Amino acid sequence: MPYEWQERDGERLLRVWPHRSLPRRGFVWFIGATAVLLTLPLLAVLGSSVLWGLLPFMLAAIAGIWWALQHSYRSGRTLEKLSITSDRITLTRSDPGRPDREWSANPYWIRAEIRPGPVEKYLVLTGDHESGRTIELGAFLTPEERAQLEGEVNRALAASRRQD
Repeated sequence: MPYEWQERDGERLLRVWPHRSLPRRGFVWFIGATAVLLTLPLLAVLGSSVLWGLLPFMLAAIAGIWWALQHSYRSGRTLEKLSITSDRITLTRSDPGRPDREWSANPYWIRAEIRPGPVEKYLVLTGDHESGRTIELGAFLTPEERAQLEGEVNRALAASRRQD
């Protein structure tokens, strides 16, 4: 699961991050294999002027794949941190290239729920009477992970209410 709970000094911390299916080592192997496989058809035209016509397109394809995977890794550095104490709930979202966004409220009124939204089983924190906002949580998780996380967040909120 691309999230983890920690507990320290009466505070429950949740860290949520996007799943990475291709580790850095796999990236190197994928780019290398792609370069080799794209080079194989060029062997047939080795020594002719056709090679020079096809070579820029092959290099552009490899560069495009490289750029797309690097962009995916940058967006994968997104991190959401949810902190729950008996008197405050705080959600901080860190996206690469953007300042951190933070939301906080009294946990007594907050609950996690699944709603229809831009993704299947859209998980939100709702019930904030101070600002009236609804905050999304883990939109990059799978629907099953969001459904499981809903129950875990609600149990953590219930436990924080019992601490009072």
